Amino acid sequence: MTASMVLQLAPIGPLADALLRDELKAVCLWEQEAGWLEAHGAGVALLATSVRRGCDAAMIAALPNLRAISSWGVGYDTLDVAAAHACGIQVANTPDVLDDCVADLAWGLLIAAARRISAADRYVRAGEWKELGGFPLTTRVSGKRLGILGLGRIGGAIAKRGQGFAMEVRYHGRSPKDVPYGFEPSLTALAEWSDFLVVACGGGPETRHLVSAEVLAALGPRGILVNIGRGSVVDQQALIAALEAGRLGGAGLDVLQGEPGAPAALSSRDDVVISPHVGSATIETREAMERLVVDNLRAFLREGRVLTPVLP
Repeated sequence: MTASMVLQLAPIGPLADALLRDELKAVCLWEQEAGWLEAHGAGVALLATSVRRGCDAAMIAALPNLRAISSWGVGYDTLDVAAAHACGIQVANTPDVLDDCVADLAWGLLIAAARRISAADRYVRAGEWKELGGFPLTTRVSGKRLGILGLGRIGGAIAKRGQGFAMEVRYHGRSPKDVPYGFEPSLTALAEWSDFLVVACGGGPETRHLVSAEVLAALGPRGILVNIGRGSVVDQQALIAALEAGRLGGAGLDVLQGEPGAPAALSSRDDVVISPHVGSATIETREAMERLVVDNLRAFLREGRVLTPVLP
């Protein structure tokens, strides 16, 4: 039997779900009875999933004729890319289309944390604004030093915005890039130099707790951490300890360990701003991401290769 079926592992969004159903006749796995994979897995050629659902080695093994995986989301730490590539399966994600929105949110969190916007809003709403000058002084943003952990597409967009704030920008990553920003081979040294440190790298074992107690100590009592990458990159207990001891100036977080939800040790603090993992959550960007999931499958059917491959 020649495999030709498209299998969808989980709902992705109204646009993608409709296109997958109506155009590609995708089978929704969550609607099937137990044993469906064993009976029909050999007929699956293409797979649609999301970073939230992922696709592990066991699923790949259950689909012996799988040729391509298209995943919603820029991250791929929930996809077993190595197992897929070992079987000659192409893997695609949805980069680029979300870069600007995530970078915008990073800057929103940075400014909100520095200027204590959330705390100021609560101050007014609670009826505490009874005189001018009563709210505590905050931290200036323009002209400061911006450090970026991970100068990929999103990190580059964040850095570009930093130039508009007259900031000096440096970055840390696996290797230097051909960019007009300074490369710092030591993350601790970058944190020590920075007024603001933005985490914009991916998750996974290689980056787990990369932002450690040592890095946070280097950032210091006036430094501010922003994380729009993955919660696992930051040692969250070390972050809480640094904030409680006054060894860190504040934080703006769109991602947390153990999300959804936030520990009270973070959510109760006026020097911390938290958003519920919404970096790409705009109408325009989510529609573009959903279209790209389907476009990757269309391209494979048409040309034998996906548009935005995750490289080995």
